[in-house]
Amino acid sequence: MTQGEPKKPVRLALLGCGTVGSEVVRLLHDQAEDLTARIGAPIEIVGIAVRRLGRERGDLPVDPGLFTTDALGLVKRDDVDVVVEVVGGIEPARTWLVEALRAGRSVITANKALLAEDGATLHDAAAEGNADLYYEAAVAGAIPLLRPLRESLHGDRVTRVTGIVNGTTNFILSSMDSSGAGFSEALDEATELGYAEADPTADVEGFDAAAKAAILASLAFHSRVTAADVFREGMTGVTAGDMASAKEMGCTIKLLCIAERGPDSSGQESVSVRVHPAMIPRSHPLAGVGDAFNAVFVEAEAAGQLMFYGRGAGGTPTASAVLGDIVAAARNRLSGTRAPSESNYAHLPVRPIGEAVTRYHISLDVAERPGVLAAVAGVFAQHEVSIATVRQSGRAEDAKLVIVTHGAPDANLAATVEELSRLDIVRSIASVLRVEGGA
Repeated sequence: MTQGEPKKPVRLALLGCGTVGSEVVRLLHDQAEDLTARIGAPIEIVGIAVRRLGRERGDLPVDPGLFTTDALGLVKRDDVDVVVEVVGGIEPARTWLVEALRAGRSVITANKALLAEDGATLHDAAAEGNADLYYEAAVAGAIPLLRPLRESLHGDRVTRVTGIVNGTTNFILSSMDSSGAGFSEALDEATELGYAEADPTADVEGFDAAAKAAILASLAFHSRVTAADVFREGMTGVTAGDMASAKEMGCTIKLLCIAERGPDSSGQESVSVRVHPAMIPRSHPLAGVGDAFNAVFVEAEAAGQLMFYGRGAGGTPTASAVLGDIVAAARNRLSGTRAPSESNYAHLPVRPIGEAVTRYHISLDVAERPGVLAAVAGVFAQHEVSIATVRQSGRAEDAKLVIVTHGAPDANLAATVEELSRLDIVRSIASVLRVEGGA
């Protein structure tokens, strides 16, 4: 810092003081001296909006008089420079943040659901108020991922983003892979260790990952993508048998978010965004990501392949990302500059899942009699799906065919599975999983 009169503090309003909000307060207190040096002025918390005033907050290093239940009133105060929102949900968070942005206040949010559902409204409000909008903490916790996409790779052309962006599901699938446990047993373990919520639906059904996929695709491809645009399939149907079959192929199973840029069926440039469980070869960089860690694999024309890895959730890692945004927003206010605005110039349409090229791993319980393999192969040929490998096991009531296809449009693969289910020689379709990563 240069010598002279100390600069006025940058005044901050915090919306929410739960797990993440409390860590933000602690880090602002514990690192106050360093933060002041980095920013050029101190950060002063001028108010904290909470749902209930009487809640016990332990040894939180903050004046109890700063707490209020009037979040909107706090946002409207003239002495607020920066608003940090860690409450979550769509409303009333959207109302608060739009009010702040239109008034020219810098906004930092970890609200992936709001950004994925209606990020356009926030970006438009930021443009209207000439205000900063930062949201590094919305995807992958402490991993510096969004800013590289938003700034560092801005001069490059990103073609594909593949990621493990939900720690709960990754812990469950990693446990199933290492122990041979079924989904229910692995979920129970995740819940006991605190990795899974009492209601894990948002995680295991892919809603959380789909919201993050929409944010990643929007940044990577300069196009507005919402959660509604993302094909989503949960991982509750993954079995111990699926995991064993993956091992036999030299693969493992991960819940992936996959965003790709490329031509649609008519040759028009478009994007495909999907979330689903998939087999990937153990040689793939994402295959070794275990426990509750996150990792995102980015492919760009000039930069090549990039990997981002770390803890994707938790109070302290997420608060770390929030503080990084606070520093950036505060420095911008002091210098009179603004963060890079939304880049959606490409306006690329989102193509349906049916046009995404992928591969299927299909396990069929079949009757043991002559002509079964020929009949099954005929269905694949009819839908222009090429078979890569076939493995037959068991006899009589235990007869099973395991088929892995070459790449084909998902619509062709799905139609193949649908017709196979109607064959009298197919007793049941035991499982269907997509295969990614060139396995």
